[in-house]
Amino acid sequence: MDLNSTYHNDINIITVNEARIDASVAIKFKDAMRSLTETGPDHVVLDLSQVRFVDSSGLGAIVASKKQIGYARQMDLAGLSGDVEKVFCLTRMDSIFEIHANVDALAKREAG
Repeated sequence: MDLNSTYHNDINIITVNEARIDASVAIKFKDAMRSLTETGPDHVVLDLSQVRFVDSSGLGAIVASKKQIGYARQMDLAGLSGDVEKVFCLTRMDSIFEIHANVDALAKREAG
């Protein structure tokens, strides 16, 4: 699972460099997220702009990652494509995560 972590203004931005988060990579995704969020800022943003498909296992892995970082920390999502956004809306997970149009919009909001 190809994930990249960068820090910007006390935010850990984790970019998923894959087109799919599905059953075939769900465990690897959770392990990579755990590794990238064990330390660092309390605000984590998962950039899904390159992801085009998320199945139920992938959704479960994203939710598990949110739980893993703990309730004292925040995990948001950014850059959801139309199909990925539909999954979050249909499952009502859009009420669990704060969703940003993209990482740039979030950075501007945080700066201003």
